[in-house]
Amino acid sequence: MKSRQSLTREQEPEKRIKNFDEVNLGYSEECAKEEAERCLQCANPKCVDGCPVSVDIPKFIKYIKEGKNYMAIKSIKKTNNLPGVCGRVCPQEDQCEKECILGIKNEPINIGKLERFAADMEERDFKAPEKNTDRKKIAIVGSGPAGLTCAADLALAGHKVVIYEALHDTGGVLRYGIPEFRLPKSIVDNEVDYIQKLGVEIKKNSLVGRTYTLDELRKKFDAVFIGVGAGLPGFLGIQGEGLNGVYSANEFLTRINLMKAYKFPDYDTPIKKAKKVVVVGGGNVAMDSARSAKRLGSEVTVVYRRSLEEMPAREEEIKHAQEEGIHFMMLTNPVKVLGDEKVEGIECMQMMLGNADESGRRKPLPIEDSEFDIECDQVIIAIGQGPNPLLTKAVSIEHDPRGYIRVDENMMTSIPGVFAGGDIIGGDEGAGATVIHAMGAGKKAAKAIEFWVKQKKLVVE
Repeated sequence: MKSRQSLTREQEPEKRIKNFDEVNLGYSEECAKEEAERCLQCANPKCVDGCPVSVDIPKFIKYIKEGKNYMAIKSIKKTNNLPGVCGRVCPQEDQCEKECILGIKNEPINIGKLERFAADMEERDFKAPEKNTDRKKIAIVGSGPAGLTCAADLALAGHKVVIYEALHDTGGVLRYGIPEFRLPKSIVDNEVDYIQKLGVEIKKNSLVGRTYTLDELRKKFDAVFIGVGAGLPGFLGIQGEGLNGVYSANEFLTRINLMKAYKFPDYDTPIKKAKKVVVVGGGNVAMDSARSAKRLGSEVTVVYRRSLEEMPAREEEIKHAQEEGIHFMMLTNPVKVLGDEKVEGIECMQMMLGNADESGRRKPLPIEDSEFDIECDQVIIAIGQGPNPLLTKAVSIEHDPRGYIRVDENMMTSIPGVFAGGDIIGGDEGAGATVIHAMGAGKKAAKAIEFWVKQKKLVVE
């Protein structure tokens, strides 16, 4: 039996650092069947418990084994309307694959790659579902993974759904945050196209709070779901962050992904192509930023205040970054960006690990008199993000001190009939900063909205 790695096809590192094409090329049909044959078809599949959207994993894998790819994707889409996305960017190794019984002594089934295979093999002979006779009108604010999932589930339940998207294109973080080499935008387009075929209407360039008020939506619709994500970039609060050449990861990746700055001047939005770039952070956003900068021709260094073992980025993303020649400096924390008007370097301090903090990871502690400088002409800050206050300031809705919208156990906000989910609500129900958890929140909200509109109808009657 071949190893999982030998079954996976990828662009070679020396080639892929010169383009933005997808790195992982997916399984061939032969390899997909070979991997599917490893599945034990457990009577009590723990992998399903590990999936935030409860995909029947053994069932779709069995279909792939039997060569019934059309049945595999049909099975997946009973609970997951974005399989092409999830198969590429979801951290299966920490979710469904983590629960696979084969992983106790051997390698778990590569569920993510099989899901991607099924999605890529789909023949899109779409047939619209029948509509029920008492459907309601639902507004969705935001077309990211939470909004798209909520919209699809409600449309499949027969309701009239309209998505309001502030940007000029759909997908939210799927489009502006994740690079083409990890998630081709053609895949996002396919998933959105499927959801529109379910009957969902999408209004772009529609900023709720400005273009439309929440009160206007409440008068027009039976329920509203807010899934706008958390797009406010975090900064270090150190001297020199205002210098020319310092980017938030949000701006850097949005310019590249949404505005296609890597194709400038074919597209209008430029981006500085630096000689030496320092990326601050250790998550997937930091890896996306570092690998994008590398493809622009920069020499890239990632600095992270903890150890490599404690980096929150996916193992696959770290591995790909290392293969692409990106330098990692662990136990390193920036204290000042150097320069007069533009970035000339960054001053850092060496760290050591103490006891575990509230995150469960060991707390980084500064080592006295350990400061040193790294020469660079660009710094990208990728240390996380918070809720954008634009919407919560524009509407009277209860939120916590950090700006996250508060919801009850049914995902309803302080305003009756207005629900929220995804990164905008933070916490366990927030999305965990992953696409699949945002989708899980969208599904939970869709069920709550379905119950709400039915109860509302009964009260009226």
